[in-house]
Amino acid sequence: MGSLKIHPQIRIDEYTKSGVWTQDTVQQLLADRVRERGNQLAVVDPVDKSDYVDAVPGRITWAELDGEVDRLAATLLRSGVRAGEVIGVQLPNTIEQVVVILAAWRIGAIVSLLAIESVEREIVELCNESCASAFVTAARIGSNHVAERVISARSQIPTMRTVFSYGVGVPDGVVRIGHGVPTAADAAEVAANGAVDRAAPDDCIAICWTSGTEGAVKGVPHAHCESLAHARGVVEAAGLTADDVVLNPFPMMTSAGIIGTMLPWLSTGCILVQHQPFRLDVFVRQIAEEKVTYTAGRPSMLASVESCEGPAVDLSTLTRVGVGAGHLAPETVQRWRDRHGVQLVNFFGTIEGVSLRSDPDARSSDHPRALLYPRCGDGRGTVLKLVDQQTGAEITEPGVLGELRVTGPTVFAGYLNPARDRDPFDAEGFLMTGDLFVIDGPDDAYLRFVDRASDIIRRGGVRIGSVDLEVIIAEHPAVSEVAVIGCPEGRVGEQVVAVVACSPGAVLSLEEIVQFLEDRGVDPGETPQRLVIAKGRAGLPRSSTGKVLKRVLREELGRG
Repeated sequence: MGSLKIHPQIRIDEYTKSGVWTQDTVQQLLADRVRERGNQLAVVDPVDKSDYVDAVPGRITWAELDGEVDRLAATLLRSGVRAGEVIGVQLPNTIEQVVVILAAWRIGAIVSLLAIESVEREIVELCNESCASAFVTAARIGSNHVAERVISARSQIPTMRTVFSYGVGVPDGVVRIGHGVPTAADAAEVAANGAVDRAAPDDCIAICWTSGTEGAVKGVPHAHCESLAHARGVVEAAGLTADDVVLNPFPMMTSAGIIGTMLPWLSTGCILVQHQPFRLDVFVRQIAEEKVTYTAGRPSMLASVESCEGPAVDLSTLTRVGVGAGHLAPETVQRWRDRHGVQLVNFFGTIEGVSLRSDPDARSSDHPRALLYPRCGDGRGTVLKLVDQQTGAEITEPGVLGELRVTGPTVFAGYLNPARDRDPFDAEGFLMTGDLFVIDGPDDAYLRFVDRASDIIRRGGVRIGSVDLEVIIAEHPAVSEVAVIGCPEGRVGEQVVAVVACSPGAVLSLEEIVQFLEDRGVDPGETPQRLVIAKGRAGLPRSSTGKVLKRVLREELGRG
């Protein structure tokens, strides 16, 4: 089939000449790490691995990882998988998951990463859209017999030839794979294939999928060049080195998983500790037992860790935490710095390649609770601008709401299905993010996130952003997580609704929330008119990537 190229040559030439795109490939990075670090520890399994797959927790060195990758890569080749073909992957965060991704890359194949919660309909849809020729999963993930589900779906996927599975009780028609001793024949076969199908920086390595928070899921192809440029930015922002121990709680299908964690691990040669799914007791145990120095998560994760503080919680080795899928109050940043000696870095990123990093020391006099993102970009060729969505005019004045548009070396080239999905770029080649910001901060040198365009609340002719309200409400001691949405309310416009998941045993009223906001300077006209307490243990509805599904909340409240 041959490798799939993504970017136009003019873009390759521009960023290669500037040095921001290199000749690095994921295959070469793995070879470099194996040569440099050999018998040193590479990946650690979750301690609760056997709860959701048929295997016990393990640990693997770089040399052992290299052997496992060769074994599986040879198996894939013998089953007819070739460079440029797509392999669907539905696995939790384990050593096996890492092996599968690296084995696919070693033979030049493309991984299409699916959420472990994906049902048969979603498997069929995403595999058909990506033309997947193979699929790798586990016989069991939790209580779901996933391999059987894929076999059932295969008849609806014309391109799929082979299904592979780890685990016990693998159904008929599935090729069982597992651990074993690599052979010289495996290595020779894989090396011979690599000599014919040489990797190029513009080859596609992965197809990720948007969260579907606003509609149909869209495929996002990634090549070596922009993915590794993005990963190098994470390495720099988080200060990662080969001496770090990184705990990954994000699904690998997300930008925070594969680009924010796996590729930085591969770039630095540090230790990767896998965690899946998020369980607070296991999470803090892994930090202590593995002497984790860096991890990442949502703001609600920070609150959960702080709520369980005690003798059993040891954060002494933790020095940095990346925070995404939410927005931090500067008070939280200061508290973690003073109490734990941990630096919090707020990342604003998307699967399409937007990559902003907060400046914790920059404050706005008008919005002291907001963290700000430098307008100058990352210094690596990224250009940011705000645009009026109605007129298309660029916004240069502070405080004026506009859509963020981005161009640069981390931005993707376009959706997998351009015939169906709208062109995400404007006439000048800037990615139209749909995210609304204002110019703010000292010397107007920063951008402050206000809201998604689709989540802006319109009430009485005033546009109200949900994010500032959520950041403040989340600081209330009775609140474990919160979403602010707008619901239709006749001629007035939209009613501001706070949907809150309360801490165990806590009781909360609308009046208390309103007073809490007004005490912190929120205009009374922007406070919620309604409070909804989320029922059950699940809390707020979230996508497979961890984002709150505000569309679902609006639909549920509309029905109610």
